[in-house]
Amino acid sequence: MKVDHHLLSYLYDDMIEAGCDEAGRGCLAGPVFAAAVILPHDFFHPLLNDSKQMTRKNRELLRPIIEKEAISWAVASVSNIEIDRINILNASIFAMHKALDALDTRPEFIIVDGNKFRNYNNIPHICFIKGDGRFTSVAAASVLAKTHRDEYMVSIASDYPQYGWEKNFAYPTAAHREAIMKYGPCEYHRTSFRLLK
Repeated sequence: MKVDHHLLSYLYDDMIEAGCDEAGRGCLAGPVFAAAVILPHDFFHPLLNDSKQMTRKNRELLRPIIEKEAISWAVASVSNIEIDRINILNASIFAMHKALDALDTRPEFIIVDGNKFRNYNNIPHICFIKGDGRFTSVAAASVLAKTHRDEYMVSIASDYPQYGWEKNFAYPTAAHREAIMKYGPCEYHRTSFRLLK
C-alpha cells in the first residue's frame, strides 16, 4: 500500500487552526455531516489522507485516534428536511458552523475544504479545493465527518432495508436508484434532489 506523506500540519504555525469538511453532500438521502478538528501541530499518522482516498477499515481505525489526540473536535449534521429547505450548499456550511460552535477550544483560523464558506464569528478563514488532501486538520475532519455519517446511515438502514444504505450509504448508486424506482422515496430522501435519472 502506498502511504502519502504530503499533508501539511498547518498553514500558519503561530495560530490555533481548525480544519473543516463535510460528508454526504452528494447523497440522495439522510443528513449532511460536517466536522471541525483542531490538531496539535506535531500530529502525524501515516494512514491519514483525504477520507475518500482511504479504505473504510483505515477510516474506522483512525477515527478514535483523531478523537483522542485532537485538541478539540466536533461533528454536526443537518437533516434532509433542512437540506430541501435551504439547499445542500447552505446546509453544508450550516453543518460546519454547527461543528465549529461545538468546539471547546476557539480557533483563531479556519481551513475549509471546498470553495464556498460564510464568515464564522469574524474568525478568518480560507477555502481550499481538495483541502482534505492538503492539510492534516482538514483530512482529519473529513475522516470524522465520513465515519460519523456512515455510522448514522447504518443505524437507520434497518428501518428501510430495501435501499441498502448499510452498503451504499445513500450515495446515488445504480442499486439505490433502482430501489427508489421500485419502492418510492422514504422520509429520509432529499426531495429537492434528482432521485431518479
